[in-house]
Order: sequence, then structure tokens, then C-alpha cells
Amino acid sequence: MSQKFINTNNQQWEKLPSFPGTEILPLSEPVPQGSIHKLHMSAGTVIPVHFHPCDEYVYVLKGTIETGTTNCQSGTFWFTPANTKNGPHKAITDVEILTIRLGEIGVFENN
Repeated sequence: MSQKFINTNNQQWEKLPSFPGTEILPLSEPVPQGSIHKLHMSAGTVIPVHFHPCDEYVYVLKGTIETGTTNCQSGTFWFTPANTKNGPHKAITDVEILTIRLGEIGVFENN
């Protein structure tokens, strides 16, 4: 085994058709069905309320995002335990977050 390095400055972002205004940059799968990724949300984009059957960690790299009733700016970190209501997430400005999800994605409510 050896270390793996990814220069995220020259990687191709993938559009998420389920959530217009979002793009994902996968970095790693730390556990089966888990994900470490960067997510870009354009200002005004909303990801609806959802639950993950696993723990999730999020760090705001750029911009301002409202999650539930909390306004999170660049430098904010949050942790959501498994099976806890999460969101909605609304991009107040263009936002870039780093997410570590330790299992499958879960269930999202309709927009």
C-alpha cells in the first residue's frame, strides 16, 4: 500500500442531478458506501431535510450555508450523529464544504 494524493485543483466536478445547483468532487470511500468529498452549492440551492444511517462530519471551506436554523460560515464544523434529522441546507452564498460520511447516503424528503 502507498499514500494516495489528489490535487483537487485540477479534478473534474460531477453534477448531482438530484440536487440542481450542486457539484461533487469525490475524494475517498473510507468505509463501504461512505464518502469523503467536496460539495459545491450555488447560492440559493437547497438540499432538503434528510437522515443518514451513519455519522457525518461537515466543514465549511468557503461561503455561508444555513443548515436547519444555524447559519454556518467559512471555518464552521458540524457533526451529525447517525439517524439524526439533518438540514435543510440552504446555500446563502456560493458554498464549498468538505463532508465525511461514514456509511450509506440515507433518505431525503421531497423538495
